[in-house]
Amino acid sequence: IPALATELQFAQRLREHLEEEQLLDGRYRLQKVPGGRVALPVLEEKLSQLRLPREMPCELVQIQDPIPSRAACRRTPAQTLRDELQRLLGESWSEELERDVPRAWQRHGDLVLLSEDSFRSAPWEKLGPVLWETVASALGAQRLARQGRVLPDGMRTPSVTLLLGHDGWVEHVDNGIKYTFDVTKCMFSPGNITEKLRVASLPCSGEVLVDLYAGIGYFTLQYLVHAAAAFAHACEWNSHAVEALRRNLVLNGVQDRCHVHHGDSRQLELRDIADRVNLGLIPSSEEGWPVACRVLKKSTGGVLHIHHNVETPPAPAATQTLVRWAERGSPEGAGSNGAAQHPSEDGGKGSLRNRIRPEWQRWAEATAARIRGLLAELHGQSWRTSILHIEAVKSYAPHVHHLVLDLECRPVLP
Repeated sequence: IPALATELQFAQRLREHLEEEQLLDGRYRLQKVPGGRVALPVLEEKLSQLRLPREMPCELVQIQDPIPSRAACRRTPAQTLRDELQRLLGESWSEELERDVPRAWQRHGDLVLLSEDSFRSAPWEKLGPVLWETVASALGAQRLARQGRVLPDGMRTPSVTLLLGHDGWVEHVDNGIKYTFDVTKCMFSPGNITEKLRVASLPCSGEVLVDLYAGIGYFTLQYLVHAAAAFAHACEWNSHAVEALRRNLVLNGVQDRCHVHHGDSRQLELRDIADRVNLGLIPSSEEGWPVACRVLKKSTGGVLHIHHNVETPPAPAATQTLVRWAERGSPEGAGSNGAAQHPSEDGGKGSLRNRIRPEWQRWAEATAARIRGLLAELHGQSWRTSILHIEAVKSYAPHVHHLVLDLECRPVLP
């Protein structure tokens, strides 16, 4: 490579000059050359642009074995994968094929799950098993799978193809909880980690939980392991998820505190049993609301955690009003008509606050009113519904947010 050799006392000033003019070649380090001098690597294609101050004594030299910079030595897994595939294909390598090489993937232990659009061109398929062995070796994996489209079967069954290996069972640790599942049969939702952490911090000691959409135990296990719920009823209709759920209960040592109900939660025969109900289904858990009202304890009520996707149209910053809500409200002070109560403005000492958009507020109020009506119709008496908290889990799509409403439901005593 070309480099500028200069005395040590001028090296730093020369380096600053080359960086400012964007002439320094960052792939290589500065290195000492004979005569007590230092060589700074420069970009060959920009040699014609060199305009050095006269007071900097230096000369242009050629270095046959330049020392790579630390950054150049740190190849990313994506770069390693591309390099290995280039070697495999040789002269057949092309820009079209490079576009098929993934730059990101999911890792579950020794299994790497590739994105849906990875290696879809015909030349890749012709390579057969040698392709998958090369990819696995470059990524440090023993097994490979590729994502497909989620099947429209009402169970969000993934269409995942196992490319290398004999089974898709993996283990994953999330917030100190062990999950095992078959990636070819079950979905895992890492994007809900903030809600899992929040659930883990809820005060559920001594409570009975009903989780109407348990999956492989995303939230059921948080309630049992971290939130100290006394017992859980976990409902799930996907047989593959039920198998993973049962394994996960054993993995985390809580199988004796959970009963798994395999089937449609709308047909659940439980009633008057729950202190807390989790409705973790999006885009809407509305079909589960009547069941949630029925399983709540008739004499004392409890808390519903209602998941929903809410549209939030963009609005000019100057006209959009944000309403402050406290994280926890007081159920005291509800009107005799049982109207939905909102957390107080100050929220009490030390409370955390969320900034809630008007659309979210309107959805929460409408949901509270709907639940209040369902409870009154079911039990033949008035109920009070208090909005405790609204959690924005994530942006689900443009102008659509995945929200969770914590709704306290209590019967109004005569």
